[in-house]
Amino acid sequence: MKNRKKRRPGSAAALISAVMLFFFLAFLLLAIKEMSLQCFMMALVVPGIIFVGSAGIPKLFPADRLLLSLTNFLCALGVLVLYRLSPERGLAQAVNYGVGVVCMILCTLLVRYLSDWKLPAALMLLGSVLLLALPLLMRAEERNGARNWVYIGSYSFQPSEIVKLALLLCIAYLLSNRKVIVSIAFAGVCLLCLMLQKDLGTALLYYAVTLVMLYAATGSHLLIGAGLAGGAGAAVMGYQMFAHVKKRVAIWLNPWADVEGDGYQLVQGLIAMVNGGAWGVGLGLGNASVIPYYYNDFIFAVVVHEFGWIFGLIVLAMYAFIVIRGVMIARRARTAFHALLAVGCAALIALQTFVIIGGNIKLIPLTGVTLPFISYGGTSLVSSLCIIGLLQGVASRNEADVSEDRELAMQGGDLK
Repeated sequence: MKNRKKRRPGSAAALISAVMLFFFLAFLLLAIKEMSLQCFMMALVVPGIIFVGSAGIPKLFPADRLLLSLTNFLCALGVLVLYRLSPERGLAQAVNYGVGVVCMILCTLLVRYLSDWKLPAALMLLGSVLLLALPLLMRAEERNGARNWVYIGSYSFQPSEIVKLALLLCIAYLLSNRKVIVSIAFAGVCLLCLMLQKDLGTALLYYAVTLVMLYAATGSHLLIGAGLAGGAGAAVMGYQMFAHVKKRVAIWLNPWADVEGDGYQLVQGLIAMVNGGAWGVGLGLGNASVIPYYYNDFIFAVVVHEFGWIFGLIVLAMYAFIVIRGVMIARRARTAFHALLAVGCAALIALQTFVIIGGNIKLIPLTGVTLPFISYGGTSLVSSLCIIGLLQGVASRNEADVSEDRELAMQGGDLK
């Protein structure tokens, strides 16, 4: 047992060092190619953020080192790919990454130390509805068929990304207190706001995550069956009501019918991935910038184009490990609230990753959601890191409970 405990920190340190070295060399390669002082700085800054996010956090409180390492790799990969195609976006994403790490730490501390969630849950219930109503009240302009952004001067954000966190916390709290009807009502109000915004991709995520958490809490096949039937009915209704949904389904069925028009983005994404081959065209050598919205909707196509489909499968495996780790954390939780929270976090990451990558590879119709940790966007990246923070909070609480049990056992041994 002693040898095993000694190996863990060493293996974790080796993994973190390998991740830092990978991105140092990647940015160094770009810096030499472009002879850019800013890129040389990024070769130091990004590994520095990785070090703080992966090695620094466990020094503050018990944390899941593997979960941190995988998350930071994906975040840094997003910064790298974005900086290579658009230094301006890459620099902004690096700033968002740093802010996200701080927010992740705060979320971890919140879940670890806050024991009474009654008042915070009530405030989040009200705040979530108000936030989701903002785009409607402010009459925000439509983006890609949806009206889900709020603009304040030159700054813009997506309220639905922030409310994701409140949804997880509130549903977990309500279900842990057996308030099933209230949790369904809260999710229903959120879904109504998203439907009015025509943000069907996010509505799908909210709906699916709520169903997963409901099943985890109740185990009721009847309830889940009714939920799935209702979701199927809502999908048909959405197809009939919204023109942009019909267009996306038509593109999915045959993007080649309008290669120069509506199908252009999907066709270019597929071509980029095929041209990447097994090993990719090489960092800095691709032309995936021809894909519209390459920086968010089709960021996975860019990764496969420049690094190859083998690397793309590795990225998918990283997401899978994060989800599996989340489920393991949920199984070790001592309270229903923490277990449901961890399940919800794992389900949200899994579903969002499947929806966007499935759209990229033409498995399902493309929806306007971001790829967690990698896609461009401050609200999206910070929200994704906060979800990991919630997971880390549960993991840290689990470790604290185990330590308390160990101390009690030792005290009992001394008394004997």
